[in-house]
Amino acid sequence: MKLYYSPGACSMASHIVLRELGANFELERVDTATKKTEKGSDFYAVNSKGKVPVLAVDGEVLTEGPSILQFVADRAGDQHLAPKPGTLDRARVNELLNFTGTELHVAFHPLFNPASDDAAKDAGRKNVGTKFDWLEAKLADGRMYLTGQNFTVADAYAFVASNWANFTGIDLGAWPKLKAFVERVAARPAAQAAMKAEGLIA
Repeated sequence: MKLYYSPGACSMASHIVLRELGANFELERVDTATKKTEKGSDFYAVNSKGKVPVLAVDGEVLTEGPSILQFVADRAGDQHLAPKPGTLDRARVNELLNFTGTELHVAFHPLFNPASDDAAKDAGRKNVGTKFDWLEAKLADGRMYLTGQNFTVADAYAFVASNWANFTGIDLGAWPKLKAFVERVAARPAAQAAMKAEGLIA
């Protein structure tokens, strides 16, 4: 397997989960501005959408982070990372994957867009805050992770997106339970290894 990634992007969730699984995989960095891989290839030839993550596996190319996350966990048979399909536990994981992808991730777009003016960025931070409010409420009962006591693929994605607060002028201290969750996931050996491999920490 080969994971095409960009440092700190949503692809890091797939990177973390592959390391949680102890999978055998390669990494290839993508410059999302030039759409070139570190080997000089045209990334559009890999993924016509020009987005990371991409997982090359068994002669096929799989795109979209939530699909990759579930695929690698299911293939490995890890029912902690991805509960059995057809169960309510799996539906809860999917619920959080969808929330992160369609609500939280999207809310950050104005904050990463160089064309956004100050008003657009302020509105973006306010919108992100409403998504953080929802996650804070999920964690209010003292659970370790977003669906309970087990770390799942949904936690990997929510961690990566929530951690973007640190690069966009949002103080996670306003959401103490979410901040603790981010710190808890960041401390996991797989997350540490992924962040080191991507050059995000020493």
